[in-house]
Amino acid sequence: MTSVFFNWAYMGETRNPEGLVNEIRELRRSGKLPNEVNVYYDEVSDEILINTDGGRLRRPLIVVENGRPKLKNKHIEDLKSGKITFDDLIAEGVIEYLDPDEEENSYIALRPEDVTKHHTHLEINPLIIFGLSSSLIPYGEYDRGDRVNYGAKMIGQSLGFYLSNFLVRTDTKSNMLLYPQVPLITSDTFDIFNLDKHPSGQNVVIALLCYEGYNMEDAIIFNKGSIERGLGRSFFFRTYTTEETRYGGGQVDEIKIPEKDVRGYRSEKAYANLEEDGIIAVETPVSSGDVLVGKTSPLRFLGRDEFLSSIQNRRETSTVLRHGEKGIVDKVIITENQDGNRLVKVTVRDLRIPELGDKFASRHGQKGVIGLIIPEEDMPFTEDGIVPDVIMNPHSIPSRLTVGQLLEMLGGKVAALRGKKANGTMFNGEKEHDLRKQLLKLGFRSDGKEVLYNGITGKKMEVEIFIGMIYYQKLEHMVANKIHARSRGPVALLTKQPTEGKANEGGLRLGEMEKDCLLAHGAPILLKERFSSDEVEVPVCTKCGSIGYYDWKKNKTVCPMCKKSKLVNVKMSYAFKLLIDELKSMMIFPRIRVGEK
Repeated sequence: MTSVFFNWAYMGETRNPEGLVNEIRELRRSGKLPNEVNVYYDEVSDEILINTDGGRLRRPLIVVENGRPKLKNKHIEDLKSGKITFDDLIAEGVIEYLDPDEEENSYIALRPEDVTKHHTHLEINPLIIFGLSSSLIPYGEYDRGDRVNYGAKMIGQSLGFYLSNFLVRTDTKSNMLLYPQVPLITSDTFDIFNLDKHPSGQNVVIALLCYEGYNMEDAIIFNKGSIERGLGRSFFFRTYTTEETRYGGGQVDEIKIPEKDVRGYRSEKAYANLEEDGIIAVETPVSSGDVLVGKTSPLRFLGRDEFLSSIQNRRETSTVLRHGEKGIVDKVIITENQDGNRLVKVTVRDLRIPELGDKFASRHGQKGVIGLIIPEEDMPFTEDGIVPDVIMNPHSIPSRLTVGQLLEMLGGKVAALRGKKANGTMFNGEKEHDLRKQLLKLGFRSDGKEVLYNGITGKKMEVEIFIGMIYYQKLEHMVANKIHARSRGPVALLTKQPTEGKANEGGLRLGEMEKDCLLAHGAPILLKERFSSDEVEVPVCTKCGSIGYYDWKKNKTVCPMCKKSKLVNVKMSYAFKLLIDELKSMMIFPRIRVGEK
């Protein structure tokens, strides 16, 4: 007997599992059951699963019966003329949606010519195996699956022309590529989603070449001349928001230049950029710590008497530019929020020119950071004087099997030379042999290789180098957002250790492995300095080993246990002192044994 489950709830058993499954499918195709029903017979565990629950991934496929697709030319013509819709095809049982479970019972053909009598379904178009991002990758069927995943993820991280009204928007954080271009090789999806109006990259001349070791381990080399002509330039926008909040007792925040008697007053220099209303002017250059909007707030936690006597006593709560950022004030918006409170938004923009460490990627998951920027005159060049914009390491191709990247370079070269975009749609794109024939007609080698000359010595390179055009994307991971260091700064209240994170002016943590590195380098004394960020001197009783305290009245340190005053100062990490206090709270009393010096 075969168990039957409905949405993973046990329903009963059957002696004819295949007959039951086929009957449910027939009822669904004839419209007697909803098309959301999916049924799956698991032969290994001898179970039937019937699924109707929400949250399943389902995709449409053409039904094949007796070796023939149910979708005919008449259906396609009726669709084009508007006589029928896609829903009508589902109602007729010509197309049905399968979930991942039922797909296990199916044998799906990619193309109509592949259909045999064993097939159960046919793809509407092989491209719809993929999602939106991954279907934009040209020749993605030639890439390994994980690289298509990486590529799809990085298409989402790429900077581009994301919206045409970006000048009037106040997004918290946004990036805008300055000179976006439509790719020379596109896919059908690109046109369907109108992405030619929202491009997110630039077409570059790329050469596969090792160059002085500066493009090892996925690093890439950029041509300084290309950067000066605008390659990879972008604007980074960040919006700061502040409002005049109303508090109980008639107290309110005030947006203005703070007076000198306000608690936390910075300095006259800090408020120098503010206009009379306490708000910074547009097109003012600012750097980290500069005040954008001056504001004062009433003091918190006041008792009744204090409140009455210190109504004028206020604290400084101005909005300042984030630590480690710089830019120019792009726009200032003054308005009201839904509660009627005055609201100020200041957007700061920063021009980002590609620098060492900025991340770039092709559409095939071949990501890398800039390892070197070379003056144009030192870059290798072809016989025609073409200088590559980017030099990428050829070792990144064989192990990753991103053959699609090589085809894109070939197709991009053909598209640039013939003046017409190439189609790289997965499973439906222009074929490699056609591209090679066209390249040969255009006067180049069919494999895309060319003779290159060393820009420094002028000598001809020993081997011919594969050079072509590719669509390169600048990703949002930029050095300017991530670079961080500190010598001294704020510490956490509880542990007295440096704060964490760039935004808090935090320190860089040294862990166990970093400690091991220092030991391996023969620099253990450095650990003394590195691991003393929370060093503290604690008085310890020499008799009972408990931690003492300083009695201000008697002007001496006292042991809380034996009341003796013979205590010695012991240097320890504050975190260790904290541990002892926590153990005490659990009724464990640790004693510190003090040896003689």
